[in-house]
Amino acid sequence: MPVAIDHTTEAPRAEARRAQIRAAAASCFRQHGFHGTSIAQISKAAGMSTGHIYHYFENKEAIIADIVAQDLERALTLTAEMRSARDVKTAMVERAIEGVEHNLDPSAAGLQLEILAEAARNPHIADIVRAADQACRDSLAETLRAQRQAAGHQDSEATLAGMVEALAAMFEGLRIRIIRNPGLDRDVVVQMFRRMVHDLLTQTP
Repeated sequence: MPVAIDHTTEAPRAEARRAQIRAAAASCFRQHGFHGTSIAQISKAAGMSTGHIYHYFENKEAIIADIVAQDLERALTLTAEMRSARDVKTAMVERAIEGVEHNLDPSAAGLQLEILAEAARNPHIADIVRAADQACRDSLAETLRAQRQAAGHQDSEATLAGMVEALAAMFEGLRIRIIRNPGLDRDVVVQMFRRMVHDLLTQTP
């Protein structure tokens, strides 16, 4: 007699396993680098067999793709929430705090820098990172367009793209700063970023 599969618990269990593997791989990548990390090391860190790892991920590149996808989902959720706010500009200024704190997390910064370093060497990882970046930039540009139009500004696509790049450079640059200067004053950085985001959003074309 065939055994019935409970799909209501199968999907959450599978995602929990994937999250367990992501966390273990992220820790290994930070400690040993992408090339210095083996599936066996990830298996040991995750507390499961290599067979289980391969059941969920084809290889290390697939794990990186999943990590990038999770980060992209967080970014897209953030920009969507800002677009839906009653006052988009205020929401963007206030949510800048989250962006600063996320990028000043040494663990997250180390992992992101390792992924970018691998993207500089590995065309497949580069494609994954660039596709996610494009999706993130498109969503942020849509948010900026909504805010700027509500304020009476009619910006060209080039101007919006420039604003997106400026914001990306500001926040992503924090990942380098926290590695180089781990003792930086986070409260002061947050206040400076809130001011810079406000000034960028209120500038005239």
